[in-house]
Amino acid sequence: MKLAGIAAAALVPMLMFATNASAAAPQTITYKLRATAVGQTSDFTLDQGVDASAPATVAPNGTVKVTIDPAPNKIPTEAGGRQVREIKGLALRLPVPANSKFQSASLSGGSGLGGTPTVALSGNDVVLSVPGPIKGGADFELPTVTINLQAGGTGTITTKLGGTSYDAPGLTFTAVVVVIGFPINAAAKGYPDPSPVLTTTTIG
Repeated sequence: MKLAGIAAAALVPMLMFATNASAAAPQTITYKLRATAVGQTSDFTLDQGVDASAPATVAPNGTVKVTIDPAPNKIPTEAGGRQVREIKGLALRLPVPANSKFQSASLSGGSGLGGTPTVALSGNDVVLSVPGPIKGGADFELPTVTINLQAGGTGTITTKLGGTSYDAPGLTFTAVVVVIGFPINAAAKGYPDPSPVLTTTTIG
């Protein structure tokens, strides 16, 4: 098997992270992901627990605070007999909902991230970025994202995770695996399928 093919194949079991439930019993989101290494691709799925909250109702033009809290995960030390060195450059996209206007976003908590996470508006998405690296075998937890929105005049504000296809992903990162003594970078991108509603707020 070619080196690139070995690297791509090794990614499949590596990215089946274990998800620990929190006291709030978060939803389990299934991402369809595609990893690419030196022209070779491998498709797989990843389950991620997410807990989210927002007010049930809001006055027209009022403020809505949405909180999205990813559950803890663990990076395995090996996959397919190959050493997992690290994961880096993770980005999670959270679309600004219809019938609302972005005001601000902030982060709290998180652990084992190997670098300082940031959050910023990019286009119509709030993007959580984690530079890493997160080492193989390490426990980690993405920070809680709080998004402040201004409600529109009518309708509902529905929050979901970003991503609709491999070409329009909502989750991206780079996995580094060691194959025959060489580190191989494999870019992974994907989207939630199905993509459940996280919160719903009725205006007025």
